[in-house]
Amino acid sequence: MRTATIAGATGHVGTYVRQHLEAQGVTVRAIGRGAGSDATWDDPDALVRAVDGTDLLVNFAGRSVSCRYTKSNVDEMFRSRIATTAALGRATAAAASPPALWVNASTGTIYRDSRDRPMDEIGGDIGSGLSVELARAWEHELFAAATDVRRIALRMTIVLGAGGGAVNPFINLARMGFGGPMGDGEQRFSWVHADDVARAIVHLHEHPEIAGPVNVAAPEVVGNAELMRLVRETMGRRHGLAEPRWLLEIGARIIRTEAELVLKSRWVESRVLRESGFVFEHATLRSALEQIARQTRRGLLPVALG
Repeated sequence: MRTATIAGATGHVGTYVRQHLEAQGVTVRAIGRGAGSDATWDDPDALVRAVDGTDLLVNFAGRSVSCRYTKSNVDEMFRSRIATTAALGRATAAAASPPALWVNASTGTIYRDSRDRPMDEIGGDIGSGLSVELARAWEHELFAAATDVRRIALRMTIVLGAGGGAVNPFINLARMGFGGPMGDGEQRFSWVHADDVARAIVHLHEHPEIAGPVNVAAPEVVGNAELMRLVRETMGRRHGLAEPRWLLEIGARIIRTEAELVLKSRWVESRVLRESGFVFEHATLRSALEQIARQTRRGLLPVALG
């Protein structure tokens, strides 16, 4: 691979993927709103130039789901995913030399709340509710695009990595003494380290036989109580107060997000990656959190409020 194009390259996961590719000598083009972008969403001709001749197209663009589900926020969550995916579909169709692979972000939250068995790409049950409908609409736009490019919907679970993203709220809770189980503490927690997201994308580029939905979840899945225990231990905290559902609902309103993000049981299996020979570098949650802890400063960490 010589060239890759990333939409959403300045986000938490996009930054990890860009750094990983550039460390391998790949030239990265960026699509976004910033001054350093090679193309912006309001310039269709620039989008065509950004994808023309690239080996890999990755799309992480989309408003964060960590917010209150008001009508305006929900409309923006849908618009920011569907409009950008549609724009990339038009650009790849118009490119003289389209990318060999288009990886579009999706989410493991597309599956139902599961405590009985893992959800893989073959036998997993699609769930219901707003977050599921958002994922379904996102993937539909990807696969409905009128282009011959090989496409993968990257169904990522909760992505952990130093420097931001989903791990910061957990660390803050532990440091404030609220690092106990959330709800009943038995909901499953599927996760993946951001480094492995980047490695998985490269792996998928190297395996042209793979297309369609691909789950990205580390092999070790833990319950929420175990998650919070490991967060406390790696952050040097011995005890943490439990957070019953009613307290989570209040806290979610204060920081303008939804309690569903921590209460839903996500049990996702990366069957396609495993059967194609991919090996996760961060296979256990303890090792991932220890690596994150070594790179995380003391004190409370910044958290984007929705």
